[in-house]
Amino acid sequence: MEPIDRVGGHVPGAVSAPTTENVDAGASSWPPTSCGTASPRWARPRDPVAVYCGSGVSGAHEVLALEIAGIPAALYAGSWSEWSSDPARPVATGPDPR
Repeated sequence: MEPIDRVGGHVPGAVSAPTTENVDAGASSWPPTSCGTASPRWARPRDPVAVYCGSGVSGAHEVLALEIAGIPAALYAGSWSEWSSDPARPVATGPDPR
């Protein structure tokens, strides 16, 4: 269920990367050795990473964490709200990134 956007889901191929995994319990630590890479979901990409979220706010945090970790990243500022507003764009659901 999606309370704000036209439809719930994610961009096909997207991998979930919760922003909360980039900081310690006090939300104040940004250790470069773990920022953006704490989860096994992160293999070192060959290409820059595109980041998005619901509206762009936590996505900006993720871009910073990835940059600290040495992974080039860019924010898709329109994020899910923009992507999902166009019915012609594909939408994936569930844990499979496809």
